[in-house]
Amino acid sequence: MTVKAAALEAIPVAAPTSALARWYVLIVMCLVYTLSIADRYVISTVLEPIRLELHLTDSGVAFLTGVSLALFYVSFGIPISLLADRLNRRNIIAVSLIAWSAMTMLCGLAASYWQLLVARIGVGVGEAGGTPAASSIISDYFPAARRPMALTVFSLGAPIGAWVGADIAGRIADAFGWRAVFIALGVPGIIFGALVYFAVREPLRGRLDATAGVRRSSLLETARFLWSQRSACHLMFASALTALWGWGLTWWTPAFLMRNYALSAGQAGGITGPIHLIAGTAATVFTCWFLGRPFMNDPRRVVWLLGSGIAFATIPSIIIFWTHSLELAKAMLWIFIPSIYFYIGPCFGILNNLSPPRMRAQFCAATLLIANIGNLIIAPQLIGFLSDLFAPAHIANAASLRLALLCLAPTGFWSAYHYFSCARTLRQDQERAIGAAH
Repeated sequence: MTVKAAALEAIPVAAPTSALARWYVLIVMCLVYTLSIADRYVISTVLEPIRLELHLTDSGVAFLTGVSLALFYVSFGIPISLLADRLNRRNIIAVSLIAWSAMTMLCGLAASYWQLLVARIGVGVGEAGGTPAASSIISDYFPAARRPMALTVFSLGAPIGAWVGADIAGRIADAFGWRAVFIALGVPGIIFGALVYFAVREPLRGRLDATAGVRRSSLLETARFLWSQRSACHLMFASALTALWGWGLTWWTPAFLMRNYALSAGQAGGITGPIHLIAGTAATVFTCWFLGRPFMNDPRRVVWLLGSGIAFATIPSIIIFWTHSLELAKAMLWIFIPSIYFYIGPCFGILNNLSPPRMRAQFCAATLLIANIGNLIIAPQLIGFLSDLFAPAHIANAASLRLALLCLAPTGFWSAYHYFSCARTLRQDQERAIGAAH
């Protein structure tokens, strides 16, 4: 698909928007994020069937399903974010959604290892244009004090998308095979991409900020400003390490359950899917409500909350892969899985308040860059490599995968350290970026 640059040029809406219009755009962006998460992580539900059909090792299937997508997702993220900070973000989102949905369908049509590899690369390229542009648009519909709340609503797409990619996808895989899963997810995305193009209006960039301006920022200028914002650096590392810990463990959890407890893809998805939907959504909604309380207007309290929550949830994440009791593992999953969601919205919201309007998509893309290097490149490949290494004759089994996952689980404590460190200069850095301390 070719898109002329002129078609992406910004035609901003400068007039004040109603509460209904703001929430309409927020819900649409949430649905875009839902499809992104579902298409990205559905492959973890069918990881074991794909590995067995293609006769792959754990490290081999990790590269095929995770690393191949992430390498191009992170590579295209920064260039597309530069466009999102200059051109029409609504159009970029629509084109990206249609592109990655089409490539998701091709994953289901792939007849060989190499065809599936190319299709996963295509999904990564398409998804690179979604979240940064969506986050930037939301920030021009909601004022600074409401952005952590608005981006938390946006992040509801993560648990909903993970539920679709686990429970619904698992049922489809058991009934029709793993290839049918990708077809079922790809078609709705193409249709919804067209609706985004016709049903969302582009807002005037930075119209709700005291430091709004039309000057564009180069990648080098943005990098220098980001490095000078110490709280932003700590927040980016904190969210990246949370993703490495939480999403890295989640990526292999269905395969772990299938191997250790002799479950099918549908049965494993039936365990994790409802937890993603119910507990993940509840954690996100509660966080949204809690951040809306007047005493949470101080952004330092937000990062203190995030650090405390992640540190606490690290303990059950270790128990899940240590115990041999399925019932205990299920109970701990109800504590661990919600923790991989409640940090997403607040992190994006605070990050957008630490960046000038002209740099927002680039800040978001930089955060996603290091986060996805962690959770889509390092974590899946490291776990796959360690699982092969720990196994007899380097042929991965249930015990080797368990040990590999136990090596990753304690990294949640590391991410908590960076959340607490972020609070030290947070208020000063926020005032410098947008002219408001809270």
